[in-house]
Amino acid sequence: MTTIDYAVIVCYFATVIGIGLWCRRLAARNLDSYFLAGKSMHWLALAMSGSVATFDITGTMWIVTLLTLFGMKSMWNHWMWGFLMAAFFMSYMGKWVRRSGVMTGAEWMVTRFGDSIDGKTARISYTIMAVVMLTGFIGYAFQGIGKFVSVYITFGLPPEKAATVGALLVFAITTLYVLLGGLYSVVVTNVIQTVILTVASVVIAGVAYHHVSPSMLEEVLPTGWTSLAPTWRLENAAQLPEAYAGYELFGALVIIWVLKGLLLNLGGPGQMTDFQAFLAARDSRDACKLGAAWSGFLVVRWAMCMGIALLALTGLEASGDPEKVMPMVLQEYLPIGVRGLVIAGLLAAFMSTFSATVNAAASYIVRDLWQPLVRQTDQKSLVRASYVATAAVVLTGTAIGFLSDSIRQIWDWLMIALGAAFVIPNVLRWYWWRLNGWGYSAGTLAGLAGAVPILILTLAGKAEPPLYVTFPALCGISLAATLIGAWLTAPTDEKVLISFFQTIRPFGFWGPIRKRCGLIEKQRNAPNESLTLAVVNLTLASVVILGCYLGPMYLVGHWHTQGLCALIVAGVASVALYYTWYRNLPQPTWRPSNPQR
Repeated sequence: MTTIDYAVIVCYFATVIGIGLWCRRLAARNLDSYFLAGKSMHWLALAMSGSVATFDITGTMWIVTLLTLFGMKSMWNHWMWGFLMAAFFMSYMGKWVRRSGVMTGAEWMVTRFGDSIDGKTARISYTIMAVVMLTGFIGYAFQGIGKFVSVYITFGLPPEKAATVGALLVFAITTLYVLLGGLYSVVVTNVIQTVILTVASVVIAGVAYHHVSPSMLEEVLPTGWTSLAPTWRLENAAQLPEAYAGYELFGALVIIWVLKGLLLNLGGPGQMTDFQAFLAARDSRDACKLGAAWSGFLVVRWAMCMGIALLALTGLEASGDPEKVMPMVLQEYLPIGVRGLVIAGLLAAFMSTFSATVNAAASYIVRDLWQPLVRQTDQKSLVRASYVATAAVVLTGTAIGFLSDSIRQIWDWLMIALGAAFVIPNVLRWYWWRLNGWGYSAGTLAGLAGAVPILILTLAGKAEPPLYVTFPALCGISLAATLIGAWLTAPTDEKVLISFFQTIRPFGFWGPIRKRCGLIEKQRNAPNESLTLAVVNLTLASVVILGCYLGPMYLVGHWHTQGLCALIVAGVASVALYYTWYRNLPQPTWRPSNPQR
């Protein structure tokens, strides 16, 4: 890179640290301000923050890697991280989460299971699982940012050591501004980062559209590269890098990816940071809008990823590490100055995800472990405890990243092994009245006990079990433990269940509780709470998300007919959503004088 590129990046980092200092006074007032920004931020800002928090460098490198290896069929892989999550958020899940009125997903357990010993046990179980997952995400981020930075700055070291030094440097800077400003700095900087990333994505997509041509693509792309239809076994399995050899039975993996993603979405915000965004919304109406806008800001990401993949396939020499394709393309194709802007945007993406992850992990530790343990009420002391928790989470995640060899290694464990540990209890907690705190804890901890050894074996370089074996096995263990724990212990206190049902208004297997609510429930059961309407909105929103995903990708590759068809279908579904979803949103309840409602 040139001096101009470095100057752009340095200016960006100086800006976000300055924002952290500016937000420090607002964030340090109390825990509600530090972790939820006082529940007074606009839904659009929260949507931009939430969506850009998933627009990270490591994830983008992963998407580009899959595109170069598998073509458009790689779309199926995205299902496992909750590809359609925004459809569930906007249809019903966002308002369910917001109505709980708590600070963290673990604290929500008390709302669902009560404040007795079983409810507290469920809260602790969820907290342990959340901290493990969020710490794993930090290790995952360490792998990606290290490989990204080492392409541009070698520090006079071999590639592997340069990646480690670069990751440590970026981690240190990002942790500083998270410590200073809490969720205020996270959201404010994420809004700025959304603008930068949008510009960067459009630039990369435009460069790719200009450089590639239909004739070039016909020469280098294998037959069926643009097809979405999955094959049971990959024909090019022998040419795959060693780290991806386990993807040979592609059809079996597609089944696991789709099933895991749907279960994840049915269980509510699954990335832990997502839960916090909806809890910070001003009211349930804003939570629905936040869910709708969540995927909208990610549309340009798909165009950028396709652009990078096509540039790599048509003009870049094969690399020994496919996970380095993205930074190599940016280094090769972008002009001076523009390269600095794009890299700053991608660093912004990393910082967005990292900051949201660390902030959420620290909130679980302080709110759900430390505060109940020491019974501390002094807000200043609790904010200081959050500083310690933040540093501890970053150090542990760094150690995981340091021991791993690839992005895929940590990602597959997080999504499949660890995901299977809690996805079943998370689904049942919303839709089945008989699940109690003991059942939830048994299912989560049993699944976690099976998932952690797999990570240890993976980091130690031992053979990894296939994903299509790991996921159903751990789900089966978790389901059995959940049902046994629930049926062998007493149901949750009826008063707690009635209070939860009347507040959240979920649908599902709540027959006995629904009958006990009687006339109260009939008065509360507004038309916009119906299961039928939720399914209609969920279907239409899923069509919109898929169309907005496929359209830009096809257009960048000059497959104009497919791209325009996808966008037209998405547009028609969006119009239908105005009548079925927007006109049935809950009435607003938030007022500036009463921001906690």
